Amino acid sequence: MKATFLASALAALALGFFPARSQAATNETGSWDSKAAAAYLDQRADWWMGWSQSARDHDTFCISCHTALPYALGRPALRAALGEQSPSASERKLLDNITKRVRLWSEVEPFYSDEKRGAPKTAESRGTEAVLNALILANYDAHQGKLSDDTRTALDNMWALQLKTGDGKGAWTWLNFHNQPWEAEDSQFWGATLGAIAAGTAPGDYRSTPAIQTNLKLLSEYLREGVSSQSLINRVFLLWASAKVSGILKPDQQKAIIDEVLSKQQPDGGWNTSSIVMGTWKRRDGTALDTSSDGYATGLVSFVLEQAGVPRTQPALKNGLSWLTRNQDRAAGLWLAYSLNKQRDPASDIGRFMIDAATAYSVLALSDGK
Repeated sequence: MKATFLASALAALALGFFPARSQAATNETGSWDSKAAAAYLDQRADWWMGWSQSARDHDTFCISCHTALPYALGRPALRAALGEQSPSASERKLLDNITKRVRLWSEVEPFYSDEKRGAPKTAESRGTEAVLNALILANYDAHQGKLSDDTRTALDNMWALQLKTGDGKGAWTWLNFHNQPWEAEDSQFWGATLGAIAAGTAPGDYRSTPAIQTNLKLLSEYLREGVSSQSLINRVFLLWASAKVSGILKPDQQKAIIDEVLSKQQPDGGWNTSSIVMGTWKRRDGTALDTSSDGYATGLVSFVLEQAGVPRTQPALKNGLSWLTRNQDRAAGLWLAYSLNKQRDPASDIGRFMIDAATAYSVLALSDGK
């Protein structure tokens, strides 16, 4: 379900190596390469699923916020352009992993336990995983048009872990490794927006199910009460959630978010991620944050504006989509973005985490938000 846009708001690369930013190939033709984007996303998903540090018990792997989640959201959007009739082999492997963990929910260990990283993470890990599992499976079911038993179980797991008391009442405990933009001090709010998106994305009018109305009420109250203190990037995700579940935001609140995000657009038509996260955020190695337009912010903002009902002909969105078509590295299929936490080598696998997310959200935006 897309919200109706407020009328007043309309006013020599291979997958194996990376060039310097100034040498990245750009596309000046007004088109983009969906096949190359799919190849990049599949290759990165395969790497993540096979990486030793992502391995978990019962022969499963961790669902990461930077690579696996954006991949699961963005890759299905390429199916029509590529003439695919079903998920790719990489998608299938990811889905099999999630359904296995959903079915073994009471048996599998959390992604992070108390003994790892020197801090108690069991509850945070369970809450985080429950939301990610539900969102990914709901998104795939939405493409099929029918709610599966596994997705319903994943949603049940998610609601069972929703906090019913305390400061986070209505949200979920969330992993905090002091990494922006997904595992930091303000990421519990971000996770709550994902829970709302999961409920609103699930097909069969799941959001109207009588059994979850109390849960949705608690979640909506948490999101509304916390909106004023959130970073713009969290409010962008909240705008997306409000397009999926009516009543989370009032029209004037939606308009305020749209107006603010439009005010952050850069002269070249793109958006910059560091300008929409917590204003006090600094890299821990002391290096300066990147201030140029990047694929993550531009892809995310453009996609969410589409979800909020902004027409592609609206000048700011049109310019954002134009930035994306001009700035895909078509040789590698990707869009560049940069770590907010430290300066990283973009040729390294870890250095590509932000690029993975940037490419997935850029694909979503250019695929007309579908």
